[in-house]
Amino acid sequence: MMPPAPSVSRETDARLEDFLALLLKWNARINLVAERDAAVLRARHIADSLQLLPLLPQGGGEAADLGTGGGFPGLVLAIADGGRRWNLVESDRRKAAFLLAASAELGLSHVTVHAERIEAVALPPLSLVTARALAPLTALLGHAARLLAPGGTAIFPKGRTAGAELTAAQADWTMDTERFESRTEPGATILRITGIRRVGT
Repeated sequence: MMPPAPSVSRETDARLEDFLALLLKWNARINLVAERDAAVLRARHIADSLQLLPLLPQGGGEAADLGTGGGFPGLVLAIADGGRRWNLVESDRRKAAFLLAASAELGLSHVTVHAERIEAVALPPLSLVTARALAPLTALLGHAARLLAPGGTAIFPKGRTAGAELTAAQADWTMDTERFESRTEPGATILRITGIRRVGT
């Protein structure tokens, strides 16, 4: 199953263009992302992040994006989804400085940047956790289980290894999983996971 096509307003689209301009400016000084071409960044990273938008749980609540890096998917989702509070967790202080500056310049008052390790971050129980290209699923589930409120949702874009990672994770975790075909990367999968519990608990 493929997620519905994301739809954003002209105002959001303009803000995403402003974000892209900031990213390119900072990327010339510090290595935020490998790509330097605006068209590639728009087509690959921004579109890849936006496809998560229709999969987000309804009803607001507080969210965290783990290992946000140059803003993907957390800052892109925060631009498009102003109805919930977003926590961007990034231990690299230079990348965290970019996220802080971009959030301020784009007027994203609903975004908080945490320049610390995921294992150390203290957050209220969350309704949503996201992470992209960060760690194997077993590690992500450990973070999600600690941070999510009961009934919370984790959304993890994964590459071609999604099936193998799910199989490996089932040795230690029980969960309810929905799989969505990526719109931007052939063979890639987006996992939407609820009911995360360690086996035996």
